[in-house]
Amino acid sequence: MRKLNNRDLAVMGIFAFIFFIFIIRFGYFQIVHADDYVNAGKNVSSRSVTVKSTRGEILDRNGYPFVTNRQGNAVIFDASNNFPTYENQKERNKIILKLIKFFESAGEEWNDNLPIKVDKKGNAVFEEDREDDIAVMKSRDMLNLNSYATAENCLDALIERYSLQEYSKKDACRIASVCYEMLLKSFNSSNPYTFADDVSDKLVSIIKENSVFLPGVEIEITTYREYTDGTIAPHIIGMTGVISAEEYADRKDTYGMTDIIGKNGIELAMESYLKGKNGVKTYYSDASGETRVEYTVNPEQGNNIILTLDYNLQKITQKAVKDCAESMEGNPLPPAGSAVVLKVDTGEVLAAATYPSYNVESYNKNYEKLAKNTSAPLWNRAFLSTYTPGSTMKPAIAIAGLEESAINEEDGTYCDSTYTYRDITLGCTNAHGFTNVVTAIYHSCNIFFYDLGDKLGISTMNEYRKNLGFAQKTGIEIEEAIGTLDSPSYRQTLGQEWYPGFTLQSAIGNAGDQATPIQLANYCATIANGGTRYKCTLIKSIKSYDYSTTILENDPVVVKETGISNSTLKYVQEGMLKVGTIGFCQYAFSSLPIDAAAKTGTSQVEKIINGKKQICNNGFLITYAPYDDPEIAICIALEGASSGAAVAPVARDIYAYYFNEDKDENNNVSMDEDTQTSGDLIQ
Repeated sequence: MRKLNNRDLAVMGIFAFIFFIFIIRFGYFQIVHADDYVNAGKNVSSRSVTVKSTRGEILDRNGYPFVTNRQGNAVIFDASNNFPTYENQKERNKIILKLIKFFESAGEEWNDNLPIKVDKKGNAVFEEDREDDIAVMKSRDMLNLNSYATAENCLDALIERYSLQEYSKKDACRIASVCYEMLLKSFNSSNPYTFADDVSDKLVSIIKENSVFLPGVEIEITTYREYTDGTIAPHIIGMTGVISAEEYADRKDTYGMTDIIGKNGIELAMESYLKGKNGVKTYYSDASGETRVEYTVNPEQGNNIILTLDYNLQKITQKAVKDCAESMEGNPLPPAGSAVVLKVDTGEVLAAATYPSYNVESYNKNYEKLAKNTSAPLWNRAFLSTYTPGSTMKPAIAIAGLEESAINEEDGTYCDSTYTYRDITLGCTNAHGFTNVVTAIYHSCNIFFYDLGDKLGISTMNEYRKNLGFAQKTGIEIEEAIGTLDSPSYRQTLGQEWYPGFTLQSAIGNAGDQATPIQLANYCATIANGGTRYKCTLIKSIKSYDYSTTILENDPVVVKETGISNSTLKYVQEGMLKVGTIGFCQYAFSSLPIDAAAKTGTSQVEKIINGKKQICNNGFLITYAPYDDPEIAICIALEGASSGAAVAPVARDIYAYYFNEDKDENNNVSMDEDTQTSGDLIQ
């Protein structure tokens, strides 16, 4: 027998190694993953669908809900489950029209977003304010029509594309609306189309009973936003809607084409926390027709947002603004205004009211009516409206004068109701006699501040006003305006010449000065707390969906330590105390259990009313309380108010609730029937 040499041994070793690997792989396939391969053999087909995450809730600082979720029914078209293909368009049309008639009979709505309607005369017309949608419809990727194509041209093209010649023009338009939207939403086997949202159980039963005639039409259980009261803080809470084409283009990595997204307010600002992450559910079908379901990706639910708002205080503030605005006799303007309430030592917004307002629950249904309303109920006056602030600016100018030693606590000006500057004569509301800084704030003496403004100059005044937060954002999480401070450079941007007299007007909060109510509230809070300017915020914390984990605890953020001396603040605060206790606000505040400091303001604005130019007043009030240990600061701005003193009842109602030790802690604020209306426009 021949002795094996090294070469023979090497060859045998290689074969042995290969055999060993074969045995290992065989065991791996036949034993470890036997079930997988058995199932794979049984599976004839599989399809995956997106499982949408549940959006997080929005609550007030005490845990009382503004927005929660509820389950509801959506009617969807599923291309992977026998819904007719585009090649079988005529069958699609029959199914769509049958569904439309079911919905019409039930008095319910489906998703009808085509920017074309058939009017009473049977003519196709474009819907108003849909220019962008009309342009998309005419574009090369859609109907490929000229930009000047009429509504009739567009409808004819849709009828041709979707084989709708046998239908009446009205029915053809409605069917085309659904088909066109399916195209926009890229309807396919992996992307169902939502025909209708929030469908009643009764209509769902009818659809199920007729399922044999509606192949591929399915009922999907999904979640919808539920509002405790849609009239409470709608400008802050905001709303959600189906993602637009533009939004999807920016977020396609994390969003589906039918996902819900925040459109404005907190819903938009906190989108990344509220949204969560969608999951994937896969349906496997075997040769026998049996189906099994697996979650191949589990959905992650959205986080809950705890706001700084106090639900009860928000209600009280909204009612107070409404009542005061509607009670103003002789107001040439439609009643309108806002109020902001801040915690002075954190910058937290406790309430922010805008009037007139609307009901977020019926926003979509009544959008056209709201958008056309000349009172602008959709506009967030508390954060976006800029006003000439009038005499509420005077404490800031007093601070500048004291800090720059242009005056001291004893210095004064004699006011005989007129002031001559160069060749200009300016006036005051009364002849106040000798006034120092405290009495000038108390009496709101224009003469004192004209003289002080002349001493300081516009640059110095603006330096201090910026220090106090004017002409810059407060940092609030939702959209806000920035405002302006008058200056030569500002006038230059308007193509205007700068006149020295503008400095004097700016010293009393007129000329080109513009501020938002939230800026004025934060400025007042800075005076109240000793000179610390905080970032304003609506977010108290963020919790996981089950509230077991704190995702974010929003600590106060100091934007600026102004460095204003205690002595300066003492004199300014003393003047504001006199306004609140023995001055313009005495009557409104006399019944309060605390002393409140305040400063009123009135400014004039030019408006066109009934086709005629008219000068109107706006009334403002900044105030804080308690005077000896400040907790909250308030700004009120009412359009058309005769004076700042006229708006003081709003602050009184806010203070009366906030400092009432017996107030209901269970969020059961009683409001009159008119305020609780579920109507769309709150006026």
